[in-house]
Amino acid sequence: MDPQVRLGIDYGTSNTVAVLHTSGRPARMLLFDGSPQLPSSIFADPDGGFLTGRDAVHSARTDPTRVDPNPKRRINDQFVLLGTVEFPVADLIAATLRRVHGEAERVAGVPVAETVLTYPAAWGPPRRGVLAAAVQRAGLSALSLVPEPVAAAAYFVEVLGARLPLGHCLVVYDFGAGTFDASVVRRVPGGFTVLATEGLPETGGLDVDAAVIEYLGTAGAGWDPALRARLDQPQATDDLRAHGLLWQDARSAKEMLSRASSTFIHVPLVDVDVPLGREQFENLARPILDQTMAATQRAVQAAGVRPDEIAGVFPVGGSSRIPLVATLLHRTFRLAPTVLDQPELVVAEGAALAVPSGGPRPVSGAPVSGTPVSGTPESVSPVSPAATLPLPRLPAPRSGVPAMPPRPVPG
Repeated sequence: MDPQVRLGIDYGTSNTVAVLHTSGRPARMLLFDGSPQLPSSIFADPDGGFLTGRDAVHSARTDPTRVDPNPKRRINDQFVLLGTVEFPVADLIAATLRRVHGEAERVAGVPVAETVLTYPAAWGPPRRGVLAAAVQRAGLSALSLVPEPVAAAAYFVEVLGARLPLGHCLVVYDFGAGTFDASVVRRVPGGFTVLATEGLPETGGLDVDAAVIEYLGTAGAGWDPALRARLDQPQATDDLRAHGLLWQDARSAKEMLSRASSTFIHVPLVDVDVPLGREQFENLARPILDQTMAATQRAVQAAGVRPDEIAGVFPVGGSSRIPLVATLLHRTFRLAPTVLDQPELVVAEGAALAVPSGGPRPVSGAPVSGTPVSGTPESVSPVSPAATLPLPRLPAPRSGVPAMPPRPVPG
């Protein structure tokens, strides 16, 4: 009998992570071009197909207008303009999910029996519906949707073996590239319940990168104004390419400063290297981190839990690696956070552990209630999207039309 294979996917703003769980074997992180992180970037080929991951990142240098580095941030948009063609955002997400699913079956050597996909706990039915449409278009096997903080809690208990007694809570501080979510998760018989979630949907590691970029502009007061204008408002292909490289270097500097005390950022076109120390960087990041700490405190207050009910504080997501995050969490909650070397991998591995064997179903017997960003209560239990979530009928790509402005979707 073939082993049962379950695939856990954390589709992120900048990167996607996936883990294979095969019955009777240790969990296995999927690698894409040698890395556990697959860039979520999508590049639209002139022939109408999509390139994903590092292929998309590389191809963006030839034509930056054909790439979207962060499709998840466009979840509220019906279409995304790549080159001269508008594509449904669900198609962009589906391209990455399809690649992950294909790699999983190649590595496993057998079909994937179940797929578990995570989503922010604050997402309402419209956003989850777009995700469900992408899943359908990607052709993924039997699916469960699981809130990201529930997956993190499952990892905390099942992988780390951390103590989270029944009735006690875990504060999940999820600082990703595009969004921030703080959740309070209670352990209940049979699983976990999200008591409250406080989200900053437009705040993430990309905003820290933007603060670094702004600092570079201040440091470059003496640079050639014409070159600065080309970087600030790129129009030509060469300028768009330089602009993209600058943002990549800013992100790399942020990541390096979690390990080193100083680094340099190369500024293309101007061709200078600007030094950046950890203390300078933390001063740049502090206003953003203060917002996340305030949101985390609001989530705890909304959950109505006592301090002695909180068994742990768990920072996850790649941007939580900033050393100042752990310091501020400790100071805020008087509880040492559980810090990992690779917090960006937590949600994917916990996803498949959060759903009982035997197919898509809720983590706990009762609906998992949450407090979304809008303040309107909603169920956020993992479900089979094909059965219960609306599947938007998104039109086919349209060419030769101007870019559509973002149109907010409630929830």
